[in-house]
Amino acid sequence: MGEILDGKKLASELGESLSSEVASLKLHGVNPKLCVINIGDDPASKVYVASKKRKADRLGIKQVVYQLPADETEEDVLELIDSLNADPEVTSLMVQLPVPPQINADRVIERIDPEKDVDCLTPANIGRLWEGKHFVEPATAAGIIALLDHYQIDLTGKNAVIVGRSNIVGKPLAALMLERNASVSILHSHTRNLAELTKRADVLVCAVGKAEMIKADMVKEGAVVIDVGINRQAGRLVGDVDFAAVREKAAWITPVPGGVGPLTVEFLMEEVIKLTRRQHGLD
Repeated sequence: MGEILDGKKLASELGESLSSEVASLKLHGVNPKLCVINIGDDPASKVYVASKKRKADRLGIKQVVYQLPADETEEDVLELIDSLNADPEVTSLMVQLPVPPQINADRVIERIDPEKDVDCLTPANIGRLWEGKHFVEPATAAGIIALLDHYQIDLTGKNAVIVGRSNIVGKPLAALMLERNASVSILHSHTRNLAELTKRADVLVCAVGKAEMIKADMVKEGAVVIDVGINRQAGRLVGDVDFAAVREKAAWITPVPGGVGPLTVEFLMEEVIKLTRRQHGLD
């Protein structure tokens, strides 16, 4: 039976360290400030924004949420981003996705100053990520790497398979795993013979948002299984992996909830601190 990769416990431990770092920055007159632009009434977005606000408050990071109406114009959003880019007190900035249909998500993200791009979604920072010259990383991907490090799971020479090719998880995680000398494959909805490829994975990551799609017969004996999915099924939260069955074959596995999820918010705050330090010449 696979051992649990406990993201909740790791997030708690890292939070204590971050609180101390924030306190130290403030003693030197440096105040981390995260601004979040949320447009419209998407329920999941509101929950995520609220969880980030609670975490920021606990750590002593100032977070300002700009809650804009669903009919907000793209021009007004771009003007707000410009003003936040120009404000020296704002050390990090993000636009909560998804955005309403009248707003082009690519255009508003491209408008963010890369030095304040806490999600690492601007073209400049994506390029730096793939070049291995990044100073900020997407929170979920960074959290997964930290979880593997914490449990001393070395990626060198491992066959890493990622199911899901989003700009938020799949693609950036592939870049970070390549930095750790893994051999990386990205699978997706058009991949043929998916199960044959997942069964070859030493490290299998699933981030597609389909409840329990990864079954035990799709997993190699002794694999490390990272479940990024969060799905509501019959009134409970489940991941993209059939946890009970897959745990019987895996060497290590993340639960849902309590695995990757807590690390996403934690590492968003880590990125806020990184950007704050960089802007004040403290890297």
